[in-house]
Amino acid sequence: MTPLIALVAGTALARLAGLVGVSVLDGWQPALRVGLAVMFVLTGIAHFTGRRRDLIEMVPPRLPRPDLLVTVTGVLELAGAVGLLAPATARWAAAGLAVLMLAMFPANVSAARRKLTLGGRPVTPLNVRTALQVAFLAAAIAVAVGP
Repeated sequence: MTPLIALVAGTALARLAGLVGVSVLDGWQPALRVGLAVMFVLTGIAHFTGRRRDLIEMVPPRLPRPDLLVTVTGVLELAGAVGLLAPATARWAAAGLAVLMLAMFPANVSAARRKLTLGGRPVTPLNVRTALQVAFLAAAIAVAVGP
């Protein structure tokens, strides 16, 4: 749920900044880019900090080198977040992050089916996680296709 809060709060705060005169954030599209960037910085950092072990456990057992996969996806999330903030690369970054989310979704399915924990708490139930994934994908696609 934390990524959703980051997306919504980051977008809302950026939009508010646009409304009070920060011209580069004037509009929903730039605000959504910021919200997505905040979300991906948050999730990307998790790949290298306290939740790393849990994320490695989430990788489906049939995939090799789960530690490397978690590192690579974390780097891609952080790079994508940076790319979202530059208008020249935002669409490509959003499209790449959408593909990355689709590629990583099986790990969420696997984790839910194996009843794993994340940060000591059960992972998000699959039906809720799927709805969240749809929302995150919709946000990324909205940025990728633009106004």
